[in-house]
Amino acid sequence: MLGELSNEEIDQVLANNVTGRIGCAENGKVYIVPISYAFNNAYIIAHSREGMKIDMMRKHPQVCFQVDEMTGLSNWRSVVLWGEYEEITDPKEKYYAMKFLVSRLAQLPVSETAGVAQMHQELQAEESPGHIIRPVVYRIRIKEKTGRFEKA
Repeated sequence: MLGELSNEEIDQVLANNVTGRIGCAENGKVYIVPISYAFNNAYIIAHSREGMKIDMMRKHPQVCFQVDEMTGLSNWRSVVLWGEYEEITDPKEKYYAMKFLVSRLAQLPVSETAGVAQMHQELQAEESPGHIIRPVVYRIRIKEKTGRFEKA
């Protein structure tokens, strides 16, 4: 059976997962990459080093975000949302956004590439001055969302 997810089911998929794919575009080039994230019922919170994705989103803040849950080829749920990239620059707000993200990721068994240990170090570095390269912390302000499922 194929169907549409309700808003509550969409939020459940977003809350149950910590890895999604963000899509951004510039000059006809679409760039889609996986990210680790936390969902707080209003935003997708994430962080990244400077690079192509951040450059593109700064110039064109309209983005797409996608999360899948798959238990089989005929048992899955998929969420797509559209929103706006917002860089968090206020030091206090940035600290609490990173703390929220780290606490969410630390609760789950995630791979080394999620960077949880590094995020702990970055949080500690925020509390003391130093010459560490700080990540870009950002949120995606959700404007629209949709979800589909298949259940055998």
